[in-house]
Amino acid sequence: MTDTTTEHPATILIIDDHPLLRRGVSQLLELEDDLLLAGEAGDPREGIRLALELDPDMVLLDLNMPQMDGIETLKRLRDGGFAGRVVMFTVSDHEEDVVNALRSGADGYLLKDMDPDEMVRQLRQASLGRMVISESLTALLAEALRSQRSQPAAPDIHSLTQREREILRELAAGLSNKMIARKLEITEGTVKVHVKHLLKKLNLRSRVEAAVWAVQEGIER
Repeated sequence: MTDTTTEHPATILIIDDHPLLRRGVSQLLELEDDLLLAGEAGDPREGIRLALELDPDMVLLDLNMPQMDGIETLKRLRDGGFAGRVVMFTVSDHEEDVVNALRSGADGYLLKDMDPDEMVRQLRQASLGRMVISESLTALLAEALRSQRSQPAAPDIHSLTQREREILRELAAGLSNKMIARKLEITEGTVKVHVKHLLKKLNLRSRVEAAVWAVQEGIER
């Protein structure tokens, strides 16, 4: 498959109440040919308006803002019809914040203290439809999901159909529904139905839990 990023740079909107942070990310993106700043906002409501108006490929969203937190902003973006990627960008590495953001539909969770080169790499991955999480948080997330799992019965891969297993592997690789549909040559709606069924069969509550479990069990490839 050919790389189309140079033909069509991924557009990114920053929603963060810290001007210096927005400036720093903006300057970082200026150095990259395949990542383009679509706009920025210090106020979540203004950010939501810009996201719906500009329709960027990705929103880089601060978690803790005084006017409206990132989770509420994310919910309003989705309610407003924004279908692009939403990646949390925050200083918080608290288990509750990470799990809550991902369960609320975030497509990634990156820490602000990460190395600039690593951040660019993660943003590229996100722009390709992959779920991105700061490396330092993966062990925390796995443990959190394990401890919070309410169902006593352990997930059983043998309860899944062959197609559901294929989709589970792609979830573990971090692919979005759209990317899975393209790869398996089925509709996005079909992918959503399969994801719903496999979550129910595995007694899991989100695609993030399914992805983490699949990686833990060595099912991803």
